[in-house]
Parts: sequence; C-alpha cells; structure tokens
Amino acid sequence: MENTSVQISCKNLWKIFGPKGSTLVGTPETELSPAELQEKTGCVVAIRDVSFDVRRGEVFVVMGLSGSGKSTLIRSLTRLVEVDSGEITLCGSDVVKADKNQLREIRRHKVSMVFQQFSLFPHRRVVDNVAYGLEIQGMKKKERYARVDELLRVVGLSGFAQSYPSELSGGMQQRVGLARALAVDPEVLLFDEAFSALDPLIRREMQDEVIRLQERLHKTVVFVSHDLDEALKLGDRIAIMRNGSFVQVGTPEEVVGSPKDEYVAAFTRDVSRAKVLTARWAMRARTSTMVAPPDSRIVSESALLQSVLPLVLESDAPVGVIDAGGTLVGILDRKDVLAAINYEPAESAISLNSTLVEGPQRTEGALQ
Repeated sequence: MENTSVQISCKNLWKIFGPKGSTLVGTPETELSPAELQEKTGCVVAIRDVSFDVRRGEVFVVMGLSGSGKSTLIRSLTRLVEVDSGEITLCGSDVVKADKNQLREIRRHKVSMVFQQFSLFPHRRVVDNVAYGLEIQGMKKKERYARVDELLRVVGLSGFAQSYPSELSGGMQQRVGLARALAVDPEVLLFDEAFSALDPLIRREMQDEVIRLQERLHKTVVFVSHDLDEALKLGDRIAIMRNGSFVQVGTPEEVVGSPKDEYVAAFTRDVSRAKVLTARWAMRARTSTMVAPPDSRIVSESALLQSVLPLVLESDAPVGVIDAGGTLVGILDRKDVLAAINYEPAESAISLNSTLVEGPQRTEGALQ
C-alpha cells in the first residue's frame, strides 16, 4: 500500500478500562479470558494491539457483537477515548501527540462524526443545526446558510431548513446529522452505529444515501456496525472484531467466501453467498490449453454468482470468465458455482451466542 494513499493509520493500539489499566498493556494478564481478567484486575481490554490502515476514499467497516470494542476504537481515532498505547495518524496528523489546539483543528477541519444518537440541538432549526460546525469555524452567516442550502438538497431535505428536530422523523433527523457532518467538508467521516436506532426501511434508505453520497464525494469512511448485511452492503473492506482484537480483515468476498475461523464462519453462516461472491471467486484460472468459449457463454469476473447461475446451469459446457479488459482469465461450470454457493463451515463451528464475553459488563457506554 502506498503511503500517499493512506488516510488513517493505526499501529498497535491498546485501551484497557479499569484501575491502572494502562499498566497491563502487553502483559501476560491480557491473555486471560475477559471474565478472568476482570475478576483478577477489575479491568476490561477494549482494544487489544490493533493495527490497520484505511486508504483514501475507502469505506472501512468495523463490526462485531456488543462489547467487542468497536465503538471504543472509532472514538479513539479523534481521542474522544484516549488510548493507553499505540500510534494514530489521521490525514497526516499525529493524533496521539497532538496538543489541545492541534486536536481541535483536526476535529474541526479534518474529520466529522455521525453518532447513533442524533445529538441535534432541539432549540435550533435545521439550518442552524447543520451550520453549527461552520459557525464554530467563524464563517459568516450568509455563506454558511448558502452551504447549508446546498447540503440539504444533497441529503434530500430541501424545504425543511426552518423546521425544528422535533418536527422531523428519525430518518430525517439522521439526515440532518449527516448534512452537519458534511458541512465542514471533512476528509474523513466516522459513523458510530449511526443507523442502528432506525426502523429497517429507513435504515436501508440511509445506507443507500451513504452509497450515493460516497459515489459523489469519495470521502474516507470508517463505519461501525453490528449488522453484517449493512457491512457487506457498505464496506470496501470489513474488519470483524472480537474481545478488542481484529479477527479478520478483508473484502466482503474474502470474509464471506473464506472465513478465517469459526467465529467469522458463525457470523457469515446465514449470508446468501450467491449475492456476495463473484465469478472470479469461483472460477478456475485460465491455463495455456484452455479454449475460449463462444461469446454467448462469457461472463465478467465481477458478476455476482446469482446472476451467473442461470447461464451456468443451462449450459453443458463451461462458461468463460473475462476481466475488465476482455481477456479470458478463467472458466466456470456447475460444479464450481454450486461448490462456492453451498460452502458449509466445519461442523465444529461455534454459534455466536457462545462467543459472547462472559462475566459482568462495564456500563460506561464506551466499550461497544
């Protein structure tokens, strides 16, 4: 990965909640089970030696069960939660070493955050809620209102500038929150379970909105979720988190098609693989003796298996797979496609219920 393409870089992050938690970083005690560690020390490991990079324009989704540490992680990126150890670089700035003024500048100009709770000012109209960050920056009223008018059109709220939050639906309030985050034109957007409180239909609409905006704005996004369907829909890459650690990081295809362990397999077991995996995933790579099928039996390597399946099933001969340049890169037949779609994890695969952290849970709200 080219350094110039990296917008967020985190190295060896640790966060341990509890009495003198920072003194436990890297010690043998952190290898204890969560219940044993809490009983022995009164501490909980929220982030355990986590390292990752997020490329410019990438949507990086962090997902896991409640208590896995995902919300603590995303809040640490702007030091809403102070890490005990590690390095965080955001848009070229060293977040961990930033002083008070530098950190304020990062939060005002480089990054915006959208929370699960909309956190709108109830006494301010929509226009002034969206313009709040611009007001803090010192932008003149006429200029910031012009910017807000543009953003309300972008998020589908034209005509609601003079409304109060209480006059809007939950989905509309979250659109206001999204417009407020976009108002300062940040390089990075952080979503902390932003849509989990919304009704399913509105939630899907907001997911579609993020996709539409991303196609237009190309922001760097870190999105926290506990919903695999949401992660698969939005993420260029997905990090699955458990007990403060990343269990697997990969593209949706990699996570669904090749789960790293039983925990990830349990997460992905009910996913329709045909809707996630592509022809490239299931194909056999081209060999020197391979004869190209006729054009009527050619599919793109990026085609989802659900769209390829009818052609494969009705054809007695293999189907050719081509890349974006039209070059034959492999073939598919019924056996290849059905094997990919019908993959079953090992019988010993554990259920998600059995992976929940045992023992008492902290109530601060940071460990999510």
